[in-house]
Amino acid sequence: MLLYIVRRLLQGVVVIILVSVGTFIVMRLMPGDPAYLLLGEGEIRISEEQIAAIRRRWGLDRPYHEQYLIWAWNLLRGDFGDSLIRTGMPVRQMIFETIPVTATLNVISLGLALLVALPAGIIAGSRRNAAFDYSTAVGSTLGVAVPNFWLALMLIVLFALYVPRWFGDLPVVGRIPPFGLRSWQGYILPVLVLTTEQMAVLTRVMRAATIEVLAQDYVRTAYAKGLPNVIVLVRHAARNALLPVVTVIGFRIAFILSGTIVVETVFAIPGIGRLFTDSVFRLDYQVVQSLVVVLAVLVVAVNLLTDLTYAFIDPRIRIG
Repeated sequence: MLLYIVRRLLQGVVVIILVSVGTFIVMRLMPGDPAYLLLGEGEIRISEEQIAAIRRRWGLDRPYHEQYLIWAWNLLRGDFGDSLIRTGMPVRQMIFETIPVTATLNVISLGLALLVALPAGIIAGSRRNAAFDYSTAVGSTLGVAVPNFWLALMLIVLFALYVPRWFGDLPVVGRIPPFGLRSWQGYILPVLVLTTEQMAVLTRVMRAATIEVLAQDYVRTAYAKGLPNVIVLVRHAARNALLPVVTVIGFRIAFILSGTIVVETVFAIPGIGRLFTDSVFRLDYQVVQSLVVVLAVLVVAVNLLTDLTYAFIDPRIRIG
């Protein structure tokens, strides 16, 4: 087990290095120059001396390999550098300020999705072709098919135009402070959007896994011994059916950024997703590179944790 963990960590280090190099190259290939954004746009004439001074100040005049090595060395020491565009604000501070928002959105939405999807998937899988099975299939299909941005916009229209008449003012778009949200109510609609998609995916996966597990010999033996249906489903079927669900959960956590970019942008919530998109458009090299590395570390850690969880759920699995 220890050898396996060490080997996976070494592989993860290689992945993180490759991801950081790829991100560095892609950002440098993007059209535009951060120096012009720093000096501002408009009718003011920008001299070449000013551009050269800005590039020299931020090390943009150095060869690319030197820029990467300097940035990577500082990152290893815990120094994420300063934002190029946002008046030299420390990147680490910007990331730490946005992590709680994104983490709150995803933890709450994933928890709610599991709370509904796991029992719904088990019941649908154990009662195939019943009315509940068909209804969950329709709901899951709609949840997967409806785009996040469309659902978010429709909820904004609904709650902005009609809900105030019924329940009073419900905040739709986040405002500062804190974290761009006036209160906990600002999380309601973003969490609802994220929960809908995750709940649909997890319900379908849990249903399929339950059907497969119920066809196993040990489940038929449990029924032959006269055990109640609830005991068989909870003790014997549900635990083994969780394996593919754990895989999906690990995938969702690892790629947390892709799921929150749209939601945070539509609802104007300043989380990691919105910080990433704003930094890409503004060519803020330090922020984008640091965010990608942080997320790459998260992917490596979650994948390792997912594999170790397999052995905990199913003792038949041996890692090594």
